[in-house]
Amino acid sequence: MKTRIKICGLTREADVDAAVAAGADAIGFVFYPPSPRYVTPERAAELACRVPPFVDVVGLFVNATADDVATTSATVPLNLLQFHGDETPEFCRSFARPWLRAARVRPGLDLVEFARSYSNARGLLLDAFVEGYGGGGHVFDWMLIPPDLPGYLVLSGGLHAGNVGDAIRRVRPVAVDVSSGVEAGKGIKDHDKIAAFVAAVRAAEAAVGSI
Repeated sequence: MKTRIKICGLTREADVDAAVAAGADAIGFVFYPPSPRYVTPERAAELACRVPPFVDVVGLFVNATADDVATTSATVPLNLLQFHGDETPEFCRSFARPWLRAARVRPGLDLVEFARSYSNARGLLLDAFVEGYGGGGHVFDWMLIPPDLPGYLVLSGGLHAGNVGDAIRRVRPVAVDVSSGVEAGKGIKDHDKIAAFVAAVRAAEAAVGSI
């Protein structure tokens, strides 16, 4: 199975173009104002105009109000909502739009029960537990992922071209999500790193497929 690739935290036209040209399956916009990668819905709508058909546009929210999510979704052509805060299952499924639920992985978190609580999610995104929300560049212990975890798994947290191949071989996620691992600075993507990340994912797929 092809491993889908999402490049998240895009803020510039050139970075959107580079992600698409490299072969990303999805691009992500951060609608969390404290983040250095934050973009307004209006800015995201401008950037989304550069995205061709069949590349998904994903909106990342952290404890936003229902009105904020609805207004942003009406402004930006989002294919998928991604919730990274303390959103309840009822909140996440209230927008009549596909969604992902992020889990900040740490010892003691029952991921199986978490996944069951959010069984209507399109997938479960596993990220490292850090102070604040996302984009910390930290890898969590993949051994904390139970083998019987239900649903589709999206892997995030400190991924870059040097470790994403190992992640795919060990975890076998349906998709990988990268932000800081392809940056020159927060919110500023390095186009060579994006290309190297995509190439590393495709090489790992080929290696797994040959086993």
